[in-house]
Amino acid sequence: MSAVPPKLEAARPGASLPQQALEAQTALLPYALIAFAVGLPIFIWAGSYSPMAVLMMPVLLCFAIAWGIFYAVVNWLKTPAAGDLAARARVHILSGLIWAAVCANIAVFADAGGPVREPLLLVSLGASALCIFFTATWLPSILIVAPLAAAGPMIAMYAGPHGAELGPQAAGAMALALALVLILNRILRRQFALAAEREALIAERARKMDEQKRLAQSKSDLIATLSQEIRSGLTGVAHVLAAAAGGGRAAPTREQLSAALESANELISVLDTTLDSETAEAGRLSVEARPFDVVGLARDVLAQMRPMAAAKGLEIALHVDPELAEAETGAAIADPARVRQILVALLANAVKFTVRGRVEARLERGQAGRLAIEIADTGPGLSPEELAEAFQPFHRIARTSAGVPGAGLGLSLSRQLARLMGGEIEAYSAVGVGSRFRLEIAYDPAAPRERARPLAEVADPLRPKSRALRILMAEDDSLDAAMLRSVLEKLGHKVVHAADARRALDLASTCELDLAVVGGRMVHPDGTALVAALKGLDGKRLRIVAVIGGEAEEALECSQAGADLVLRRPVTVGAAARAIAQAARPLEAPRQVA
Repeated sequence: MSAVPPKLEAARPGASLPQQALEAQTALLPYALIAFAVGLPIFIWAGSYSPMAVLMMPVLLCFAIAWGIFYAVVNWLKTPAAGDLAARARVHILSGLIWAAVCANIAVFADAGGPVREPLLLVSLGASALCIFFTATWLPSILIVAPLAAAGPMIAMYAGPHGAELGPQAAGAMALALALVLILNRILRRQFALAAEREALIAERARKMDEQKRLAQSKSDLIATLSQEIRSGLTGVAHVLAAAAGGGRAAPTREQLSAALESANELISVLDTTLDSETAEAGRLSVEARPFDVVGLARDVLAQMRPMAAAKGLEIALHVDPELAEAETGAAIADPARVRQILVALLANAVKFTVRGRVEARLERGQAGRLAIEIADTGPGLSPEELAEAFQPFHRIARTSAGVPGAGLGLSLSRQLARLMGGEIEAYSAVGVGSRFRLEIAYDPAAPRERARPLAEVADPLRPKSRALRILMAEDDSLDAAMLRSVLEKLGHKVVHAADARRALDLASTCELDLAVVGGRMVHPDGTALVAALKGLDGKRLRIVAVIGGEAEEALECSQAGADLVLRRPVTVGAAARAIAQAARPLEAPRQVA
């Protein structure tokens, strides 16, 4: 037996069965003290009638030594070393063996007790039964301590003149005590298992409550952020529309139109980022890892950011490791659309928060099959505390974000996307010096490299052809249809519009068409059903581009229905050009999200 302070009596949450057993054994300490406190005077009184009463002194000395060791164990259990479950188990076993030795010492003294031999042996047998009882909580302690505690009194019983009579009785009593203790141990182990299950349920409930609180706070932050950003963006657009509606001198200037367009684009960006962040937070955001030319993608994104940097007078540059640029093979393994989204977010932040100086992007080979993309700027920089806060959803750094639009989701979403692709984003920053963000993704040096086509070719998918494409546009929302038609006609294509599924199927059956662009949000029937119906037309090998809102489930449903490519809203001229060019490739081309 051993003991620990009373504060350790209760089983801790998540405690294992052995840990609960040892702590339950500790909880029996007060009762062990009472039992031995009552038994010691009885032993002294009975031993005083022995003709060898002087031999009682070694027994009392053993008691004193046992108590000294007992309190040493109590003090040891107050130290951090007692947290080691294996060490604690050994101490419990050792303490039980010490008390078994005390029982054996009592039996030796009782054997020389003369006329009081049998009563003293019964006292030693009772002490052994107490030792066995206080090991009941832990099965190893029963199997080791109980036989040794009973050995001394049993040997003395069988060795005496009445051994043939007392020995079997004592053996029967010890067997009964051991059987009862094993039954008690079985019951306790069941209780320990139930307690562990209860603690696990409590912990799970607490985790769920914390998750619900976090989601509630996230939704509150989402509403607050969107309210502010939508109000700011729509106010600028409303002023321009009001000026346009007034006519005459109140007609909007080019500068006002540019400001309104910038506000609208910023608002769309905030909404897209927010939707992606909420989808990722709910665990419903998916990525498709495949080989792609990361150098071409980085040059494309940098070209996209260059006008924004030039408007602020910033220098923006891309540095590619010569080994990476000149290699004939080698490709990044990730989702190119999501990598583009991360690079756009990192570069946009660098340009937005840098007042003067330069923004640099650097591509280089990392270690162990990794590719590193670094974005560095000469902006205001962040302290370690601010840097940690910048990666929290809906958190914006007040010192640097004053007057800069945004929802505070770009960095947190970028890190989530990187981790979904098996990569990581690290950040380094110094106040007054600048910041550096490093994206690492998988890289296969042996993968074939698909060279990115020049931007001019992407922007004009009809260059290889001598005629414009004939496109069927199926969209039942008049505003979305007008915007999509404007984009497609701006690219030089001929568009025929169907506002419902029946009209779309009639046109597809009777007209010579090159491509169909189907809105995924159509109501009667839904877009996926129309895609499947168009794919099932006899004698038609119509290529189909599905236009979706951005959710992974919607993209998967459209692809499974037969869409050759999925295009996310809002549809820009560049995105539409890339999507149509991709959809117009041979049928072997893989599907992707543009």
